[in-house]
Amino acid sequence: MTFNNLPIAPLTPDAFAPYGDVIEVSGQARHFTINDGNTERYHDLAHIDPGPNGKAIVSIFRGLPRQLPFTVSMMERHPQGSQAFMPLSGHPYLVVVAPAGAAPTLDSLRVFLCQSTQGVNYRTGVWHHPLLALDQASDFLVIDRSGPGENCDVVNLSPPGIINAAD
Repeated sequence: MTFNNLPIAPLTPDAFAPYGDVIEVSGQARHFTINDGNTERYHDLAHIDPGPNGKAIVSIFRGLPRQLPFTVSMMERHPQGSQAFMPLSGHPYLVVVAPAGAAPTLDSLRVFLCQSTQGVNYRTGVWHHPLLALDQASDFLVIDRSGPGENCDVVNLSPPGIINAAD
């Protein structure tokens, strides 16, 4: 079986825009002071979409660490709502994404290295790989959809791709 290398890019709002939102404290985010000058609020950082008849829920996912090189052999999407991940454990992690629509191909995959201060919000229907914690088990605050109907499609990639350690 042939494996195709998937390059890793740094996570930036512009590079990730086709797939969703980057959730982070930055000068680019709308922010203002609240609580009698004691708190800086970074406002409305992600479009949370619970879809029709859904509700937004908050969970914590604990991801076991993945070792590089890592084989990407499947992808999933949530056709009825967005899914946001915010790291809680202070460790970098990877995201693998492909545009919403038809099942992804290796050519459509993008891999991003996310810093421990950056979260992601996958738009409704965006293909992504399940959680890819690095180094050690990591907790993530997750905001996604609960409600009626199936909300997880899974496809296998053939051939698979491989993520090598960053140079």
